[in-house]
Amino acid sequence: MFQQKIRIGTLVSGNGNPVEYIKKILPHGFESFSITFWQTLGGADLKKMAEDVRKALDGSDAVISSLAIFGNPLESDEKAQIAREGWSQLIDAAELFGCDIVAGFAGRVVNQPIPNSMPRYKEVFGPLAKQASDKGVRIAFENCDMDGRWESGDWNIAQTPVCWEMMYNELPAENIGLEWEPCHQMVKLIDPIPQLRKWVKKIFHVHGKDATVLWDVVREHGVYGSHTFAYHRTPGFGDSNWTDIISILRQGGFTGSIDIEGWHDPVYRGELEMTGQVYGLNYLRR
Repeated sequence: MFQQKIRIGTLVSGNGNPVEYIKKILPHGFESFSITFWQTLGGADLKKMAEDVRKALDGSDAVISSLAIFGNPLESDEKAQIAREGWSQLIDAAELFGCDIVAGFAGRVVNQPIPNSMPRYKEVFGPLAKQASDKGVRIAFENCDMDGRWESGDWNIAQTPVCWEMMYNELPAENIGLEWEPCHQMVKLIDPIPQLRKWVKKIFHVHGKDATVLWDVVREHGVYGSHTFAYHRTPGFGDSNWTDIISILRQGGFTGSIDIEGWHDPVYRGELEMTGQVYGLNYLRR
C-alpha cells in the first residue's frame, strides 16, 4: 500500500543555463529537477528549453518535477505583471517538460495584513487556476514568508495553515495546493509534523530543506533579535525527522518529488554546495 514512488531531486535555476547544469549534476543520481525562475522568465524560449532538457535527460530515469516562478504577482507594477505573465507561460509550457506542476509565491499586497490580500489573490489566481485546470496542471504555493509577517510583508501570503485556510475559502480550486517544506515552519517555531498530517492531501511538491533551531539562543535572546536563532539546512544536517515526513507523505498517497533547495546551508555552501546536496540526496533516499 505504501510503495508509491517518491523521487529525490534538486532545484535548477531557469534564469541561468539549466540544460548544462542538469547535464553536469545528473551523474550524481538526482531523480528529478525543479526548474525555477526568479521574478521573470527573462525571455526564455520555453519550447526550446524543454526540447534540450528532455534530450539531456534521455537515457536516464530522471524527470522534470515542476516549473516555478518566484515573484509577487499580486501587486500592480511592471514586475508583478511580468510575474503573472510568467505564471501563465509556465502553465502552458508544463506539458512540454512532461510535468503537471507550476509552483511559486502566491504574492502579497505589499505592507498590508495578510487578510487584505485575499480579494486580490482571488482576482489574480482565479483565472490562472482555470487556465491550469484546462491544461491538467496543478498550482503549488511555497510556504515561505520571505521575512514577511502577518501584519506586513512583500512577497507571499501562503505562509502557515491559517493562511492556507483563508486562501482555500477565497478560492476553493481543486488544482491549487502547496509546495511545502518543514524549514519555513520551524524557523517560526512551529512543529511541521501536525500540519503535514492535516494537509498532506494538498501537498503537490516538497522542497527538501530543513532547519536547525538554536534553542539556547531562543531562551536567552528570543527570536528576530540581535542573535541568529535558526539556520536553514540541507536535509540530513537539520532537526527534522525525515523518516516521519516521508512516512506521512506515503500514508497520504503522495507520489511526487522532494527536490532539495540548496544554497542556504551555513556550512555546506560555496565550494561545499554539491557535497551537501549529494549527502542530502543519499540521506533522503535512505
